[in-house]
Amino acid sequence: MKNLTKTISALCLVLVLASCGNTEKKEKQQKVDELTNVVLTEAQIENIVKRSYQYVALYNLINKFAISQGGWNTINADTKLKDHTMTDLARPNNDSFYTVIMLDLRNEPFVVNLPAFDSKYVSLMVVAYDHYVNVPKSTTQGDFQKNEKILFYSDHTLNYNGDAIEGVDDIFKADGDFIAVVFRVMPHAVEPLRFKHNTAKIQEIGFKGLSEFKGETPKERDAITFPQVGKIDLDIFENNFVEVMQFVTNHLSFDKSIEMDQEFLASMKLLGIVPGKVYNVETAISIDGNKFRAAADKVRLENLAKTSQAADKELAHKIFLPKGETDLSALLPVSIAGPIGLPMREAYYPPVITKDGSSMNGLNNYIIKMTKEQLPPANAFWSLTLYDKTHGFFIPNEYKKYSVGENGGMKLNKEGGIEIYISPEKPEGVPFENWLPSQKTDEEITVLLRIYGPQLDKIDTWNAPFAEKL
Repeated sequence: MKNLTKTISALCLVLVLASCGNTEKKEKQQKVDELTNVVLTEAQIENIVKRSYQYVALYNLINKFAISQGGWNTINADTKLKDHTMTDLARPNNDSFYTVIMLDLRNEPFVVNLPAFDSKYVSLMVVAYDHYVNVPKSTTQGDFQKNEKILFYSDHTLNYNGDAIEGVDDIFKADGDFIAVVFRVMPHAVEPLRFKHNTAKIQEIGFKGLSEFKGETPKERDAITFPQVGKIDLDIFENNFVEVMQFVTNHLSFDKSIEMDQEFLASMKLLGIVPGKVYNVETAISIDGNKFRAAADKVRLENLAKTSQAADKELAHKIFLPKGETDLSALLPVSIAGPIGLPMREAYYPPVITKDGSSMNGLNNYIIKMTKEQLPPANAFWSLTLYDKTHGFFIPNEYKKYSVGENGGMKLNKEGGIEIYISPEKPEGVPFENWLPSQKTDEEITVLLRIYGPQLDKIDTWNAPFAEKL
């Protein structure tokens, strides 16, 4: 037994010395375990997970969108509302049409055409792998009243440094090389002529590389290999976290004056990840994927619990903002619960919870009541949407009905208020518009209220309604 113990100890020592001493194979001065995984404390792993979750979530989400719509430098001009087959995004929006342009800005800038719309709400959102949200154009800012063109580039874009271009109205520098440019258009589905006009305008959204915009030969896109996406974010933490993080840091810009940027880079340095480094599976540091997945799942569950609680208006003012205007306490929960939403000035997303704070379950029926005075204070419109809590997907139903609101349909009562019912079957006497179909299954469900163009002078004193069990 003593000999066996000595043999194992000697083997572990050889592994450590081989890993530390051979810079051709592994990073310098990194202590490793018997499986050659870097040795980190639980606190270090948790910090790395928290600092990186926004990047993992957005890498996974943005690349899935690119894959689903045929790659980069592509557009998906949507004129059909999403249904329960939409599983690329947690808590998707069923109130507006998404048009998504996936841009690779490495070789040249791109110019995007912005049509004029006849809609209560239209916005243009830009996001890269860092999950900092920018909204350069919106009806809340008086935009989309005339046709315009906006140019996008990054710090790494070749042969362009932000100079004015004839025929371009606005120029926007993105945080990263790979970005999603997302239009949200309220179509006014219950107004046929307005709906027809807005869907036609959506087809006018388009983009061109700067060379083509100038009438020159379009530039070819350089080939690049992307790390594998995960079915869920936890898959990346377990299977290829180091590779994904190295890729992400290589294609983002970091600011020395932004504390969150520097804290993230410091956490990555423990894994040998620095901007500009080429990932090599033979020399890259190995991690215990199971430990990282477990830590990420723990962080995920803790933050999901926070988002299921009553709306935190102080937090709401800090989410979905540009770099330097938010913090980790705001970015972490939304990266987990539902990425790439809009900032408070554009939309407010309070959850609807039970009075006693208990979880809602598909086995129960619920009613949500609002008087005329309790209706959400929206300059544009509001909606209320039902999801399963585990994944944040729509509840499947034959009617493809997932929300109540101006686009999903709603009927106010004689007093100007509304009662909304959640149940597997529509209760007798309840307007179809005010019914949210559920499934009689033992699973937790959540309800999210969206308020577009919130009246900011009223929102801080307004409270979301409760769901009452029937």
